[in-house]
Amino acid sequence: MKRPALIVVLACLLLMLSACARREAPAPSSSQATTLDQAEAVVADWNATSPPTSGWTPVRLPDIWTTRWPTHDGVVWYRLRWHQAQADAPVGLLLDYVCLADAVYLNGSLIHRDTNLVEPLSRSWIKPQYFLIDRPLLHQGENELLVRVSGLAAYQPAFGSVTVGSPPAVEALQRTGLRWRYDCQLFNLAVGGVLGSLFGIFWLFRRQDVVYGWYAFSALVFAAYSYNFIAYRIWPFATTDGWQALNAALYFASASGFVVFLLRYCGRRKPSFERTLLVLNVVALACALAWPERVGPHRNALVVGGGLLYYTAIFVFIVHAARTRRTDQRMLAACLLIPVLTSGHDFLLFFGVIRGDTYLLALTSPLTLIGMSSVLAHRFAAAVRRVENFNVELRLEVEVATRDLSSTLAREHALALTNTRIGERLNLVRDLHDGFGGSLLSTIATLEQSPPTPETARIVATLKELRDDLRLIIDTTTQEQSADLAGLVAPLRHRWSQRMDVAGVASHWRLEGVEQLHLGPARSLDVLRFLQEALTNVLKHSGASKVELVMRRDPVSLRAEVRDDGCGFDTAAHAQGMGLASLRARAQRLGAMLELRSAVGEGTTVSLEVPLHESPPVA
Repeated sequence: MKRPALIVVLACLLLMLSACARREAPAPSSSQATTLDQAEAVVADWNATSPPTSGWTPVRLPDIWTTRWPTHDGVVWYRLRWHQAQADAPVGLLLDYVCLADAVYLNGSLIHRDTNLVEPLSRSWIKPQYFLIDRPLLHQGENELLVRVSGLAAYQPAFGSVTVGSPPAVEALQRTGLRWRYDCQLFNLAVGGVLGSLFGIFWLFRRQDVVYGWYAFSALVFAAYSYNFIAYRIWPFATTDGWQALNAALYFASASGFVVFLLRYCGRRKPSFERTLLVLNVVALACALAWPERVGPHRNALVVGGGLLYYTAIFVFIVHAARTRRTDQRMLAACLLIPVLTSGHDFLLFFGVIRGDTYLLALTSPLTLIGMSSVLAHRFAAAVRRVENFNVELRLEVEVATRDLSSTLAREHALALTNTRIGERLNLVRDLHDGFGGSLLSTIATLEQSPPTPETARIVATLKELRDDLRLIIDTTTQEQSADLAGLVAPLRHRWSQRMDVAGVASHWRLEGVEQLHLGPARSLDVLRFLQEALTNVLKHSGASKVELVMRRDPVSLRAEVRDDGCGFDTAAHAQGMGLASLRARAQRLGAMLELRSAVGEGTTVSLEVPLHESPPVA
């Protein structure tokens, strides 16, 4: 349903409730019920047990006696007479409204008396009074009804109309009046108390969301104020002034809490204004308890002040909701239109400008409270959904962080293991360098200084190959933490360039993009050994005059190639010779692709393509 349509529906419902509140059922026929609206009235003092014999004044019912005796506190007697054609059957008698307490006499006999006809006065005005009258109280012909009304001028003392007739018709009127004047007030109090308690519990569990706390405070205090409309006694107060003073203070406090609730609902805080309201409420409550005889009769000041606060806040909120265009605020504004539309009637009734006994706000207040509570419940549900979504996101983020932490710890553990192994390897390499390396160099030097023989030359060549392989191991191990592949190739290039020069072979080295390339110790050693094996084959078997070594890095691979212009060979005939098995084994460890191109008289090319995306194996 669109919002304009919702407002129209609420307005129609309000009109229906107003029409029902008039409580004017179809008028019974003369044979069913008769409304008596002509009476006589006379003033008496508090202790009068019988009416004065003189001073009676004709009045029209319902009657508020302050229009005639503005300052009279005490008793007014009302006398009504009607003619009863037949007294064979019982008749119903309905006193529509009595304020504040009364005693009822029919044909000289007492048929009803309130508990307290002097202070603290009973409160008969909360319910219509129904009596079933039969013989001998009921007379055929003239019957006289005397009603002793006790009241205070400050609280609209009054006597309503009287209805007599057939019991079913009169009792139906009494039930209708009871429903709209008492039961609706009781339902209003119950709804306000339950919803206020419910949102008070919400606030206790969500202290940071103070909007629920202020709504609960306003609803509960207004429920306490609404008890005024169903309370038959004014206990624990000894005077009506004390009771009315407290009720006026409660009304002002409820309006103040409602103003703060609307401010907080809009996300606003007015500390100085809120402190001012707190001070005014404390002063009002203190005065009501300390000087009830002054505050009670002048309760209108607090009622007017509370009303101005209440309705000014509503109008300001409605304007704010229209400007902000938030759905929840517009829904709340639509709910607040209901008391605005009914308040005019109730204020005129309260100040005695119009006559009546039914406050429309009591009929529409439950609808307003339910609507407001629905908006707040929607707000609470949205907050809970936000919390749930936040928890889901938080859980996902925790899971991601846990996975990242686990991955980081795993990497750190692997790195620690690698560092430990590197340390062990460094220690081993140092031992090899200082022990085996020194012995190897000493042996080579000794053999080179001895008389040359073919056997000595072969041994020296073998020892030098061992020396070169030891140097590769030492270079890749001791420099792996800082040197890239270009740095590891540099010592190999220096040594082999010298050896090629001695052998009369021109060597050309070309390195492209291998700077800052780290393959790890094991893979770097295999690549260097591949180059060393390929260069050894050139030196021993090719008879070449020129050799070219190329290392080129692509985005996904490293290509190492050794080309010579030697005699070449038939690859099919020499598939297992010339160290090719060793080259293939190294290529397999690297996960690389080995390519051999050669022909007799056309030289040889050996290339190795190493993928870079694979993680280096842990040595």
